[in-house]
Amino acid sequence: MNAKGSAAVELTVQGAEKRDAGRGIARIPESARSALGVLSGDTVVVEGERDTVVKVWPAGTDVQRGVVQVDGETRANAGISIGDTVTVRQITVADADAVTLAPTAKFDEDDRETLEAALKRTLRDRPVKEGERVRIERLGDAGTFHVGGTDPDGVVRVTDDTDVAVALSGGSGSGASIGAGSSAGSGAGGGGSVSIPIGGDGDDESPQRPTGATYEDIGGLEEELERVREMVELPLSNPALFRRLGIDPPKGVLLYGPPGTGKTMIAKAVANEVDAHFVTVSGPEIMSKYKGESEERLRDVFEQARENAPTIVFFDEIDAIAGERDEDSDVENRVVAQLLSMMDGLESRGEVVVIGATNRVDAIDPALRRGGRFDREIEIGVPGEAGRREILDVHTRGMPLAESVDLDRLAASTHGFVGADLHTLSTEAAMAALRRARDAGASEEELMEVEVTREDFETAMASVDPSAMREFVAESPEIDFSAVGDLEEAKQTLTEAVEWPLAYRNLFEQTRTDPPTGILLHGPPGTGKTLLARALAGESDVNFISVEGPELLSAPVGESEAKVRELFDKARQAAPAIIFFDEIDAIVQERGTGFSGGGQVNDKVVSQLLTEMDGLTENPNIVVLGATNRYDEIDRALLRPGRLEEHVEVPPPDEEGRKAILNIHAADKLLGDDVDLDELAAELEGYTGADLEAVVRDASMRAIREAAEAWGVEQANENADEIEIGKKHFDAAVEKVRPSIE
Repeated sequence: MNAKGSAAVELTVQGAEKRDAGRGIARIPESARSALGVLSGDTVVVEGERDTVVKVWPAGTDVQRGVVQVDGETRANAGISIGDTVTVRQITVADADAVTLAPTAKFDEDDRETLEAALKRTLRDRPVKEGERVRIERLGDAGTFHVGGTDPDGVVRVTDDTDVAVALSGGSGSGASIGAGSSAGSGAGGGGSVSIPIGGDGDDESPQRPTGATYEDIGGLEEELERVREMVELPLSNPALFRRLGIDPPKGVLLYGPPGTGKTMIAKAVANEVDAHFVTVSGPEIMSKYKGESEERLRDVFEQARENAPTIVFFDEIDAIAGERDEDSDVENRVVAQLLSMMDGLESRGEVVVIGATNRVDAIDPALRRGGRFDREIEIGVPGEAGRREILDVHTRGMPLAESVDLDRLAASTHGFVGADLHTLSTEAAMAALRRARDAGASEEELMEVEVTREDFETAMASVDPSAMREFVAESPEIDFSAVGDLEEAKQTLTEAVEWPLAYRNLFEQTRTDPPTGILLHGPPGTGKTLLARALAGESDVNFISVEGPELLSAPVGESEAKVRELFDKARQAAPAIIFFDEIDAIVQERGTGFSGGGQVNDKVVSQLLTEMDGLTENPNIVVLGATNRYDEIDRALLRPGRLEEHVEVPPPDEEGRKAILNIHAADKLLGDDVDLDELAAELEGYTGADLEAVVRDASMRAIREAAEAWGVEQANENADEIEIGKKHFDAAVEKVRPSIE
């Protein structure tokens, strides 16, 4: 390769932005760009252990001086890691006449034409060099290819005129062999570092890293990833540093958090970045019914790790083999003891680090959770809005998105979604786009050009719930405040308590004001308390956990309190969220007033609920909403400020309220000319919202009954658009439906 001038700069390697992964670009700050004399789109060489070529793009204004942002593929091609110092200089590039690439995954001959077209589209205007690795994001782990040869030799740029060929069987100068498990991501499932010799002689210029997850595949976990890196990457890549400091390197890291948050992905990415042997063990695989076999399997895992060091041993679902010991579990006790013994012996094992992952951290034996075994416990939690935006960048960067797709808006509306949920959402949106195109009769060529639209994501949202909420949420409310007649004061109070802390976050922070932690809706039955709660969830677009009060009561000692704790734990994971207790009086009656059995359970539930609500001041994104028609029976301690502090009365509707309610329920019905809803509202004193809905429904049924008797089935269905609900139907309905409040 030919240098264009002698200008060069030394820069520190930093991870790429999520959307840049697989694009073959390096982002550098303006100061470095000026020193090199390059423009956006020019080609530079990054000199690490090996040289690799990329295009230059400007870094964002928030990027520090003296850094270069490159993705995992570029780091692998150059033999560098995050934090290394590299030299960057400009080079001249010739247009390529031909480029040959070899896949690392197995493809059929029928795939050749499609692969060549996809590679040419992906590599257009990209600089490439023999022996380097490139990736088609849309193919996932199977989308990694190696450049087997170029014409002319050296660094070349792929153009529209370049002949891009795929060598599926490994021809001269472009062979590709791959170890078991590498396409699944760093040997996931079978374990093992993978070496992929590329080129004619397989010399040291070839990148030797396994394919799989990189740091750019992980979104929303920058702080957690940095903590894992310092515990794992440093001991494996620079063990001499610890010896010089006179300390033992960390031996284990425990990752815990809800399912789908990225614990396994972090372990794979770290193993890939440090080029370590990666042994993954699913907890239940260790267990055996034969005495001694479980312990032997565990010893084999660590023996394999020692033989192939540096190694990361990753125990997924570690709680399955390391649960708290007791007198009744002989096999489990022996496995835990064996694991403790193996981890205590790690000082003689060389460069081996153990990573455990679990979503039941409290179930793990305490003996494992101390220094010298699992030295650090890192929570991998549910991502916030900024994290969800990064994750969506990861999962949609290879997706043809229409201009109507607003990822910022999508990130803001997916409260409680973990990484796995967002991956499912993106997949469902893509499938919805394909279904839409196929239903419209699109040809094969048109299907290849289909774009994923905003409507496709909205379709996907209807079928994907946040995983942390599935056991509590049966449905997402599809109504808003327009479905609630009258009750303007109650609506305003609920809006200020739930929507304002999200919409006006800066105002609350600036004035040091904490939003209400709880609201109690009280009033006679049928006045719309439950409807208000469901409408609030639909209006605010936050996660809605609906709990019928009696559901939490259980006879076994401690079970009711455990349900309350679990309920609030789920809400914290899925925040912002509304916890709605319907008929809350069933579980929070005044303590000491019940009979010996049920009263004791009730008292414990109230105490647990008070404790949980006192902890909500640290999480302003959770609001507790209760509804009751027995206000006087609720424990006084729950009604003080800091708990259910806002008390909103939902009274029976007045005449104007009855008009609004009748108009809502009769809005989509064909009424006779003799029906006057205003006059009807004036007559129905004492009718609640539920009563008025029943009146409209009963009048509709009477009209249907009359039409069915007059026309018969066939004619009634044909003349359905002619049916009218008249005054006589409403008069009869009023006679039948009596007011709840006399």
